Order: sequence, then C-alpha cells, then structure tokens
Amino acid sequence: MPKMKTHRGAAKRFSKTKSGRIKRGKAYRSHILTKKSQKRKRNLRKTGYLTPAEAKNITQLIPYK
Repeated sequence: MPKMKTHRGAAKRFSKTKSGRIKRGKAYRSHILTKKSQKRKRNLRKTGYLTPAEAKNITQLIPYK
C-alpha cells in the first residue's frame, strides 16, 4: 500500500493540536480593516477550531500532521 499524499493547501491552513482537534485561522482579517472595530479585529486573532463534522474531512487531507 503506497503512502497517502498530504493535501498541501490544507496543510498550510490547518494544524492538529495534541488532543487531536483541528486548528484554523479566522477569515475576514486580510484587508478592508479600517471599517472593522478594534474589538472585532482582536477577536479575529484568536484561534478557531473545526466542528467534528468538518474535522473528519480535513483529517483525511492531512494524515501525517
């Protein structure tokens, strides 16, 4: 059985924690920041986590991470 290939796009966007959850970055943080409040931008810096349903799909894309 050959090794599975890692989906490189997913590998750059997601990472696994020690407990097995999938971490992700928040969206809406790249541009047009002047109209967004400081509180909103600060909360966008925090780590996001995938729901178990989404994590199941992403885990298949990053098998060795």
